[in-house]
Amino acid sequence: MARGSKVWFNGKITAAEEARISLFTHGLHYGSGAFEGIRAYKQASGGGAIFRLQEHIERLGDSVKIMGFRLPYSVEEIMKACIEACKANDFEECYVRPIVFVGDEALGVFPGEDPVLNVAVLVWEWGSYLGDRGIQEGAKLKISTYIRPHPNSVMTKGKITGQYLTGVIAKQEAKRQGFDEALLLDPEGFLAEGSGENLFMVKNGVVKTTPLTSVLNGITRQTVIHYFKTNKIEIVGERFTRDEFYCADEAFMTGTAAEITPIQSLDSRLIGTGKPGPITRQLQSDYQKIVRGEMKLPRTENWWSVIK
Repeated sequence: MARGSKVWFNGKITAAEEARISLFTHGLHYGSGAFEGIRAYKQASGGGAIFRLQEHIERLGDSVKIMGFRLPYSVEEIMKACIEACKANDFEECYVRPIVFVGDEALGVFPGEDPVLNVAVLVWEWGSYLGDRGIQEGAKLKISTYIRPHPNSVMTKGKITGQYLTGVIAKQEAKRQGFDEALLLDPEGFLAEGSGENLFMVKNGVVKTTPLTSVLNGITRQTVIHYFKTNKIEIVGERFTRDEFYCADEAFMTGTAAEITPIQSLDSRLIGTGKPGPITRQLQSDYQKIVRGEMKLPRTENWWSVIK
């Protein structure tokens, strides 16, 4: 996992070791920040491009607004910063992490009326999030003892740094018990999502995904839904229980980091045959073609931001 040696920080490219922040940074103490996870891919036509960059940065702006702050740069300026960070590190295929956080503004929970936000873009090379085995054979999931908080307890439409602690401890729990990933329930006991992935299941040819009641509206999730609708595969947003999921024909998770990761089992119960199903396999293959510009879906002209 090679890290980029240069970052974009508060308006300019700088060496990563020189991009320093204060130990009194509010975002460090209270989680008052927001971030995005984006991928750049080598393109079939040559060069590299960041996939769905604009949608990610628009969501970053929404996260900042949800927290009650003002983004100090425009969407276009942060998009340009992401491209500049890739170019500065000579990466055509990499993971891109823009992050916004309250700096050395206040020592208490209240950050002040209108704090100045720091903005940085980091890049690194990142392969399969859950490993090659997870991509090829499927991930082993465990229902977590931790649940997704109520949407009035955390802002579920924001990708906010402090809110990820629940996912962190859920993932720790799952890994320590021998599983690849945790699956969290919503406050009413229905399946919600993984520690950082959206959830899909297939039963009798119908694809189901959890509705946006207590989960983040993932960009990869949106891509997959558009793919299924384009290919006339029935897909519905509907809550489902763990026992319904046990009986699925196949299942998978989506996310910028996870991409399309099949699910082998949940709570040690095999999903379907325990191997990635035909819909999942076809989606995996086509998704890699989509992000690399080999397959173009309708109404996707602005999905690729070229790294020049």
